[in-house]
Amino acid sequence: MREVRWGIVGAGRIAHTFAKDMRATEAGVVQAVAARDGASAASFAAQYAIPTAHASYQALYADPNVDAIYIATPHNLHIDHAGDAMRAGKAVLCEKPLTVSAEQAQQLIHLARDCDTYLMEGMWTWFLPAIRQARNWVESGRIGRVLRIQADFGYPLGYDPNKREYNAELAGGCLLEMGVYPVAFTAFLRSDDPREFSVVARRAPNGVEDDLVATLTFDDCIASLGTSFRAKLRNWAYVIGEEGYIAIPDFWRASECQLWHLDEQVDRYVDERTTEGFNYQIDAVNNDLQAGLRQSSVIPLAASLRVQRMMDTIRALS
Repeated sequence: MREVRWGIVGAGRIAHTFAKDMRATEAGVVQAVAARDGASAASFAAQYAIPTAHASYQALYADPNVDAIYIATPHNLHIDHAGDAMRAGKAVLCEKPLTVSAEQAQQLIHLARDCDTYLMEGMWTWFLPAIRQARNWVESGRIGRVLRIQADFGYPLGYDPNKREYNAELAGGCLLEMGVYPVAFTAFLRSDDPREFSVVARRAPNGVEDDLVATLTFDDCIASLGTSFRAKLRNWAYVIGEEGYIAIPDFWRASECQLWHLDEQVDRYVDERTTEGFNYQIDAVNNDLQAGLRQSSVIPLAASLRVQRMMDTIRALS
């Protein structure tokens, strides 16, 4: 497969980011897009010079000119949309979180194996050069033994029970919407599971969590994670060791990381990219598909399942 031909399911905000950054990839092209509203699909296709606009998702899954599907719909729909795409024989890159529960994630993993097709969760942060540089600093001992991980992600979002983000029937709440980033960041740095969880959550009038702090205790490290619809959090991540710490501004979309010893910055990495950063994960998937792989070495399916289980536990305690 010399060129990977992509189809996009959904024409919302994140689909636009995907289509824009596809232009910076080495072996990918958006061949088709589908949306619930055919007019939206046509408008999206015209904006990005996409050859085909489908008025239904099933038509996209059946398109013989499409090799891989990017699922850009709300997370409560992922299990159906990713499942239908894999049953049609397509490779799937599904936006994070992969599903709304570990049980659903396990179902998709089994289906990917049954269909003998590729599946990866679109946790694009794991592919960003600054995030990978931060982990390299940790693994090379630049900050000594890690004692703490701190990460938060929150933006104010006015309460409206009709908004998808607040709709309990659509798996609303700040944990799945934004909290997946701090949880996944922790999982990126830790290969072991927490032995203890502590959670404090506040809720919107309809009962959906809209502000949450979780403490995850590992054998030799504590992770303090936050997410919120109530306020703009700092949205930085810190990895704190015995000999120094790493600071990552806007870690979820990181373009830089900083290495500090006490009050002195001793190293800094800036990726100087001109894209939003989706191109790194798209290139990785393209390479996987060209190599005939069925899952990612960066985000193996076991890692996605582990993150889902961590969020299940946090949700149960909130």
